[in-house]
Amino acid sequence: MWRNTTRRGDIMDDIDFEKSSGNVFIDLGFSLEESAVLTIKSELIVAVRRAVKQRDLTPKAAANLCHADHLTFSSVLRGRVEDVTIDQLTAWLTFLGCVVDVHVRVAAFS
Repeated sequence: MWRNTTRRGDIMDDIDFEKSSGNVFIDLGFSLEESAVLTIKSELIVAVRRAVKQRDLTPKAAANLCHADHLTFSSVLRGRVEDVTIDQLTAWLTFLGCVVDVHVRVAAFS
């Protein structure tokens, strides 16, 4: 546990924090497997949001283009990762004109 003391005017704030492992999902207590899936989904959702914004689409228009239910599509754009699979996200990105590449590398073990 780290302790950081900062001064704001006459008020001293003590803030406790822990150093991150580098993976927010691991830090939140998810297993290694769950963390890997959540990380991939999160990165793909960010890519979908960027593609929708870049094409200047409304969520409804983007959902139609992706052959997806508007409510599900909108909930995923708001971060509901449990509402979608990795396969669905990659299909949506393809419908939005993106190329999805998968890169695999050996993890560094400590």
